[in-house]
Amino acid sequence: MSKYEKLWQYLKTQSAQKITLTYDEIEKIAGIPLDHSFLTYKKELIEFGWSVKKISLKGKTVEFEKIENQ
Repeated sequence: MSKYEKLWQYLKTQSAQKITLTYDEIEKIAGIPLDHSFLTYKKELIEFGWSVKKISLKGKTVEFEKIENQ
């Protein structure tokens, strides 16, 4: 099980096409803080019909986008 499994499951249940979450929101959902390993784990998200569109270090946000035809 992925360390970000809870976040992936959360995104899977969302109906919006795009979602922007702050690092703090991600920590609350996933139960762990966002760290550098997220760059590796984000590839798993494709299986859940989502992708990481943009990571903002300055704004401390991550933008997720639903993959079409999923």
